[in-house]
Parts: sequence; structure tokens; C-alpha cells
Amino acid sequence: MGFLEDAKETAEAAAKKVGRAVEDGVDRAKDKIDEVKAEAEVKKAEAERDSVKARNEAKEDLRDD
Repeated sequence: MGFLEDAKETAEAAAKKVGRAVEDGVDRAKDKIDEVKAEAEVKKAEAERDSVKARNEAKEDLRDD
């Protein structure tokens, strides 16, 4: 029976290791998604800032004339 118990323990340990690896992979994927979303928000904010700056400069040029 010792052999079967050892095999069972080994299988359980392997299953736990695989489970942890899957959880780590899912966490990494979620982190990457959050990173990409944050980068997109920054780019959007920068584009909006540039647009407002250009609009304000155009208004200022019209006032100067």
C-alpha cells in the first residue's frame, strides 16, 4: 500500500503545482490587461490635452488679429 499512497501524494502535489501555475498565468494576464488599459487612458488624455491646447492657440490667434 505504501507505493499507492506515495503515488497519490505525488499526484496531489503535481495537481496543486499545476493549479498554482494556472492561477499565476491568469493573474499575469489580468495585470497585462490593466497595464494596456492604463496606457490607453494616458494616450487618450494626452490627445485631449493636445487638442485643447491647439484649440486655445487658435482662439488666441483669432483674438490677436
